[in-house]
Amino acid sequence: MIEFIVNLLVSAGVLVLLAYMMPQIEVKSFKTALWVAFLIGILNATIGLLIRFPLNLVTLFFLEFLVRLIVTAVIIKLVDKMVDNFKVHGFWPALIVAIALAAAGTLVDSAMNDDDRERIEQEY
Repeated sequence: MIEFIVNLLVSAGVLVLLAYMMPQIEVKSFKTALWVAFLIGILNATIGLLIRFPLNLVTLFFLEFLVRLIVTAVIIKLVDKMVDNFKVHGFWPALIVAIALAAAGTLVDSAMNDDDRERIEQEY
């Protein structure tokens, strides 16, 4: 549960940082960024899974990472339509957000796994 909360906070921070750096992305507040990060996560886990599976079958799972990024970018554009205080102007900025969120998520997962590994080593 703590990993989910940390991942959500980091994703929201990435969204705010990208909104600050890129004029094509607008986020009204950190609360909006939290809501957007939550929606992206939920939609990616449900609708994204349903979209990714047939696309991965077509590519024979060779382009799985690329398919995941493109589907996440589409979901970001969908969330853009759902949330009033969040705007992404164009598909390329949505793809950049997807790449940044994937990188941040990977770093958080890596850091959390390192902490778990250290805790296990200390116990034994």
